[in-house]
Amino acid sequence: MRSTMRTFVGAQEAYGEEEFAELALGIDVELFRGPLQSETDTERAAREDAARDVLADLREQADDGDDIAAWDCLYADALTRTVPFLRAASGPRPGTGAAA
Repeated sequence: MRSTMRTFVGAQEAYGEEEFAELALGIDVELFRGPLQSETDTERAAREDAARDVLADLREQADDGDDIAAWDCLYADALTRTVPFLRAASGPRPGTGAAA
């Protein structure tokens, strides 16, 4: 009989590395950073609207004295600043096109 290791954060079982990180950190990384694959303008706008709402809630909780929400807010806000880097890294590079 083969045994399988299960991972829990609190009472919630995590079914993969991404879900474990989300449960452990309390932050959906992809919501703030954006997906690593491409997304449409509509998908991006909806994701960014949701991220702004979550950030506003976290800031409100932090203002009310919730230290964990304050750290989550800082982390989530920093993730939003990685999006331009990811887009730039996945886009065309100078000197690699047909004219190069």
